[in-house]
Amino acid sequence: MSRAHADRAVPVPPLARTPEDWTEAIRPSGGKAFHGRQIFKWVQARGILDAERMTDLPKDLRGSLAALAMDQALLVAEERRSIDNTRKLLVRFGDGATVETVLIPGVTGGKTGLPSPVLAREIDADAAAAVEDEDDADADGPDETVRVTQCISTQVGCAMGCVFCASGVAGLKRHLGADEIVGQVLVGRTRLDPNERLRNVVYMGMGEPLHNYDATARSLRLLTHREGIGLSARRVTVSTSGLVPEIARLGADFAGNIGLAISLHAADDETRTRLMPINKKYPLTVLMDALRAYPLPRRRRITIEYTLVAGRNDSGVEAKKLAKLLRGLPVKVNLIPMNPIAASSLAPPGMRGVLEFQQILCDAGYACFIRKRRGDDVSAACGQLALLGAKPKVRVNRM
Repeated sequence: MSRAHADRAVPVPPLARTPEDWTEAIRPSGGKAFHGRQIFKWVQARGILDAERMTDLPKDLRGSLAALAMDQALLVAEERRSIDNTRKLLVRFGDGATVETVLIPGVTGGKTGLPSPVLAREIDADAAAAVEDEDDADADGPDETVRVTQCISTQVGCAMGCVFCASGVAGLKRHLGADEIVGQVLVGRTRLDPNERLRNVVYMGMGEPLHNYDATARSLRLLTHREGIGLSARRVTVSTSGLVPEIARLGADFAGNIGLAISLHAADDETRTRLMPINKKYPLTVLMDALRAYPLPRRRRITIEYTLVAGRNDSGVEAKKLAKLLRGLPVKVNLIPMNPIAASSLAPPGMRGVLEFQQILCDAGYACFIRKRRGDDVSAACGQLALLGAKPKVRVNRM
């Protein structure tokens, strides 16, 4: 490959373009910088992908945009609505690949009304993923407004191989582009009920976001762009199984303002490696050092996600080890009783054991919550998002 060819810029897909990218793309057609900003607002802020509806653009420019067929870039192939109004969307891309994204209705209007962290038993995903403190839970709409958290995917499948998660059953098929990541939010907003408002986005769907770092980072910049969707950075959370170099990179690139959630699930290397193979590469001592170095803004905390698996990591001894491991770190802990998946014979503990585990952490001074199960009747709960068409083999998971 010649150097000239290697240096040739790869075109940015339309749904991944910033205002500056749009300006550059439309320049050959006579477009101006202000047209680039207009297009960006139409696409990102208003979710309008049909060029003919972009009424403040010149007719010729609308014709050029129509040729991009942005409204065909991704489609909702299927929607399943849970009895709790959680919605799982199966999104299909132009090449036929599919991922799942979930809309999770949360609290209604005003303050969250959450109890003290030490007293809390169950909270919804909105509070668990994004609310840091009472001041952050500002009143930003009429009392009847239902705030929605969207859980989005970053890969088709997953390479991490965590034994309690359905996303990696068929392995990693491909990364998503930033356009495909942001596109999930664009189509998700079209499925909101009239009284709902997108409040939070969590990168907790299919795939490991930091394994697809460049696309994840661009999508974060798009979602938080003030002229686009305009989410506050504190309302966006990226979950990772513990890719240490990329944790440092995320902290540096976004000054720690993007929420960080760590899928921990064990407090010793032997147990964690059995549950999460990535621990072989980045053991707990290395991961804990990375969390201590993460540049958290004032009053922010790292979320520790801990899936409770019966007989594996759910004992009082494990809870005490976890309390010791996290000592000195600014964290809150989300306990997630394992949601059943077809590929595993593992199961959650009983609620009594979950509450005892929580109490040990609360007594040690941690804000510790139990993740309320949402959407499990449509396989939309934590760990249940799977690659369509994958044929899992039941794993006995001897440990």
